[in-house]
Amino acid sequence: MPSLARKGRGAVTNPGIRYETTRTELQDDGWGTLAAEFADLPPLPTTLTREHARSALSWNDSPDIGFDRSLNPYRGCEHGCIYCYARPAHAYVGMSPGLDFETRLMFKPNLPELLEKELSRPGYVAKPVALGANTDPYQPVERTLGITRRVLEVLERFGHPVTIVTKGALVLRDLDILKRLAERNLVHVCLSITTLDMKLARAMEPRAANPLKRLAAVTELAKAGIPVGVLAAPMIPALNDMELERILEASARAGASRAGYVLLRLPLEIKEMFEAWLAEHHPDRAARVLALVRETRGGRLYDARFGQRQTGTGPYAELMAQRFRIALRRYGLGGRGTGGGMSEGLDCSQFQPPRAPARQLELL
Repeated sequence: MPSLARKGRGAVTNPGIRYETTRTELQDDGWGTLAAEFADLPPLPTTLTREHARSALSWNDSPDIGFDRSLNPYRGCEHGCIYCYARPAHAYVGMSPGLDFETRLMFKPNLPELLEKELSRPGYVAKPVALGANTDPYQPVERTLGITRRVLEVLERFGHPVTIVTKGALVLRDLDILKRLAERNLVHVCLSITTLDMKLARAMEPRAANPLKRLAAVTELAKAGIPVGVLAAPMIPALNDMELERILEASARAGASRAGYVLLRLPLEIKEMFEAWLAEHHPDRAARVLALVRETRGGRLYDARFGQRQTGTGPYAELMAQRFRIALRRYGLGGRGTGGGMSEGLDCSQFQPPRAPARQLELL
């Protein structure tokens, strides 16, 4: 399979959709025409499709995730992180988890209105909602579409607690709302920082804010009194896991109060996509990286069992967990591993649907 690498994009392949009964495979005719055809591919533009969402809240009962509900303004993510566990979800809408995931995006303009209706239903019980659990709520298109900001406005009116995970420095745009939520103990923000190596960051997560901008966002959020943590995720054996302590140290200096980490996850199509990306960008260490990943996953590239998918098993995974715990103590950070306990301590008692306007005059 020839490389489909494009400037500013993360994936170097565009695998087929696993639900389709037929697949297309490229074959060279023996004259090298296939390699020539893919030698100098033009940049891929980002396209947006409006999705009329039928519900706002997504629910889960996973025992190893610290929330039971989430909000996702977007399908697909322009950040293009090669390791993103959300990529396989693009197959649900008939698109590839590869380049399609980061170039063919769907947005939900009616999400804030739907959310308002769902939160107003009799019997709704408030618990912290995760904003951006699947794809980043502050990816580049949010700058113009503003759906995430409108969602935050609804949550503020209802007094509903929220946690946010993002790689986008654009989160600082909403500092006014976040400050008001923080004053009521209704928000926790987490910046995902995978590496401090600019070159590696450009290859792994090409359209995300660079690591220094993310650290600067941590500082600004902390200065504004907003509880902020850092998620060192994913940690990839022999590629960025040696940076774990440096990331946590830099995060603590920037003002983070909590931290978490996640071991690289390679569900479904991401296994083959990540292998192709390694061969393209790090051929010298690809075999070593994959061997260590298998060591942490019982001999396979992925183990989806609850309680193990986030941290892995075996000596290498146990050593990483031990390093993380020591670093938390050394740098004075809170957290208990994956997720960093973001929703802990948020106040659910303030939830109150706004009163509907009086309609007495309609009777006259």
